[in-house]
Amino acid sequence: MIPRFNECKPALPERNERQAVHMAVLDDKVAIVTGSARGIGRATAELLSEHGAKVLINDLDGDVAEQTASEIKGDTLVFGGDLTAPGVPDELVQKVMDEWGRVDILVNNAGYTLDAPIHKMSDEWFQKMLDIHSIVPFRMCRAVAPHMREPAKQEKEEGREVFRKIVNVTSISGTMGNAGQANYSSGKAAVTGLTKTLAKEWGQFKINVNAVAFGYIETRLTASKDEANVAEIAGEKVQLGIPDQLRGMASMLIPLGRPGTPEEAASAIFLLCSPWANFIHGQILNVTGGQFSGMYT
Repeated sequence: MIPRFNECKPALPERNERQAVHMAVLDDKVAIVTGSARGIGRATAELLSEHGAKVLINDLDGDVAEQTASEIKGDTLVFGGDLTAPGVPDELVQKVMDEWGRVDILVNNAGYTLDAPIHKMSDEWFQKMLDIHSIVPFRMCRAVAPHMREPAKQEKEEGREVFRKIVNVTSISGTMGNAGQANYSSGKAAVTGLTKTLAKEWGQFKINVNAVAFGYIETRLTASKDEANVAEIAGEKVQLGIPDQLRGMASMLIPLGRPGTPEEAASAIFLLCSPWANFIHGQILNVTGGQFSGMYT
């Protein structure tokens, strides 16, 4: 007698057990999220921690990073410092290795903007955007290289597949350009080349390398450009935000009718950090609410 379909189905665990399984999808994984004291970085750190990962919280302002870490449930570690300074990315990774002995996930999220039309832009402002958006992700990837590649070689000899993840944060400013952001757009465009090249080099080690290209997400960088929205970076006060006129155009430019939230942005990063993305590799995932859909690849 052929059993009925219902007789073949395995019994599902109780709801609480299913929740526990879901919450532990990143159990025992160690994640580094740069620029994770605020905004998208913080939302990402919270989501990775919620799903079981141990997370390194990083920010230029060590006190803010400490506060964020204290507010996140789960195992966290703090590293405050300027990642654009030579050697600092290596120090960050070493701190993680000394504490937890492994790195499974790297999210290169740290960044900010210095906007000006190109005919008024200084060499210094252009270089700063290249430093934080291109050089820092490169140095972070180089710093984690031995701690991701060497275990993978051993696992390959043993016939095991263990996936590790690198997610770089870019922007549609880098894929399409944006007036007033020649420096930021150039830095973010470089992230695409880094991502695709690293995917080709490290795929053999089961290290998934992808990027997310965000559109308009509500953060300090897209808040109203007023006197209160100022950050101090390397001793210099930097005006953040965009003009209210541009902010008001969001509902017309975005088919979903509004900007994204940091939590929605973090969800895309989480997807690429999860086991469900083990065969997603070398991709730039556009997270825009449909903004400029079809106008980029």
